[in-house]
Amino acid sequence: MTEQYSRELLAGRWYRKEINAEGNQLVEYAELCIDGSFEFSFVEQNAQSEVICQNIELGDWGLVGDIHFTITQEEVDDGEHYRADLADENNYHAYKVLALDSQIFKYQHVVSNEVFILRRVVDKIGHC
Repeated sequence: MTEQYSRELLAGRWYRKEINAEGNQLVEYAELCIDGSFEFSFVEQNAQSEVICQNIELGDWGLVGDIHFTITQEEVDDGEHYRADLADENNYHAYKVLALDSQIFKYQHVVSNEVFILRRVVDKIGHC
């Protein structure tokens, strides 16, 4: 039986930080809007905290049962904005949701088997 996850629970802002194979820090900020649109921002920095590359992806997302998918429609790469090539299969991704609650979103790419863990960004801290 396929686990059912709530789209509303996935909507919001998320964050991930890891060290890649080259030893550089990769940070991802993800905003998944309830209307099905997304914005993903990726920043890679070297050990001296210098930005190596930065790009933004914009597009559509969905969640069906335990499958999360994204379709990248636009990209901003080094400050240049352009429409994504929708004929390019690299702009389409599907993931199996491994865990989803109010704080953690863990998912696995269905082709590469890479596992990612995003943590929810808290918008309001304290009483203000």
